[in-house]
Amino acid sequence: MSQLIDIRSYPVNKILNILLQDKTTKKNIIWATDTYADRGAEFSDASQITKEALLGLSAVELQPRIEKALEEQQARTRKRAEVFSPVWLIALMNNHIDEEWFGRRDVFNVVRDDHQWDVVKDKIGFPEEKTWQQYVDSRRLEITCGEAPYLVSRYDAATGELILPPLRRIGILDRKLRIVNENAESEEDWVKWTVRAFQSIYGYEYQGDSLLIGRINLVMTFYDYYKERFNKEPDVPLLKKIANIVSWNLWQMDGLKDTVPLGKPYEEFHQATLFEVFGDVPEADEDVALPCRIMNWRSNAAVVFKNLKG
Repeated sequence: MSQLIDIRSYPVNKILNILLQDKTTKKNIIWATDTYADRGAEFSDASQITKEALLGLSAVELQPRIEKALEEQQARTRKRAEVFSPVWLIALMNNHIDEEWFGRRDVFNVVRDDHQWDVVKDKIGFPEEKTWQQYVDSRRLEITCGEAPYLVSRYDAATGELILPPLRRIGILDRKLRIVNENAESEEDWVKWTVRAFQSIYGYEYQGDSLLIGRINLVMTFYDYYKERFNKEPDVPLLKKIANIVSWNLWQMDGLKDTVPLGKPYEEFHQATLFEVFGDVPEADEDVALPCRIMNWRSNAAVVFKNLKG
């Protein structure tokens, strides 16, 4: 099996610092798992993930779930309910989303009884009242996204096999990028609408290593589609732009609290103490779990995620 996640090679090595950012805390994402704790204090669950720590790991340690030992997979399932869905099931579920949006079945592919799927190769048509730009802009969220298999399908999470060519991929973002490929004529237009496609998809995850793998999968998806379309590698400034979007849109969160993991519960309604009333205000507690922020790219403003729920 080829190495699915490679932090030492282009393009990931050029943007790794961006992919480690936590936009809420303005620090790095944390491990939020004790999988690597035996490596030292910098690998404890509450420690930030640093580039130096990652480069200190062997190539086989930061792996997608399918490449982890069975015992470790089971432990992560028990502790954090980490599971994976086979790609054919993801295809069926994403097909249902598109059936609702397009008003017809099997828009991008047809899943067969043997759990394989046939790609619809004709150019995708749109209902009279909708446009391809609206589809690219339509917002999607993958909750507890792990390695983000519903957003992008570089590989089958159940087998580890790469899915090639990209036309066969079944993720939500994969479908948007296919639409951009079929409708954008110039490189400038392609980049514009690909950026908007990345801005339209979101996901959150608790465990830092899984989140980082998900972020890498999104960046590598951009790399794959760009290289296939233009027969060249994207330059570093463009990669950094995509990586910044990804680090905003795939964020680390405790989904039960809507806060960053492992901190003290955030006091939404704070009761002032006698000391605070008379001006003796203590310093802010760095251990408080902050409410997570995400980016609304259309208004170009950060918003608190929990305020969007209702």
